[in-house]
Amino acid sequence: MTNLHIHERYHPNQPLVAAKKKPTHAFAEQLKQTLQKPVSFSQHAEQRLAQQGILLTDVQLKKLNDGVETAREKGSQDSLLLMKDLAFVVSIKNNKVITAMKQERMENQIVTKIDSALIL
Repeated sequence: MTNLHIHERYHPNQPLVAAKKKPTHAFAEQLKQTLQKPVSFSQHAEQRLAQQGILLTDVQLKKLNDGVETAREKGSQDSLLLMKDLAFVVSIKNNKVITAMKQERMENQIVTKIDSALIL
């Protein structure tokens, strides 16, 4: 006699079929799409941008995103990205701008906890 559990259904005329496996490239594709999301801004970075009257154009955002991708490809974790008169400290692994400032305010400032710098 077959032992049946209360929550299982037994259908004697249906053969057992293994579940179909999804292609393994699905994970790689999803990871790639996740990494290609635009960089986000921390609350601190948003406050800094607003305080200094900095409005980023679509071209500047594209440059920033391209710079983050370049830093990621080189294995960077936290980077200083310099773009004309702007500077951004970015967490590459979190895809997030930590702080932002005009370069004129960087005089006599020390940027710590970065492992790379990119000039865009």
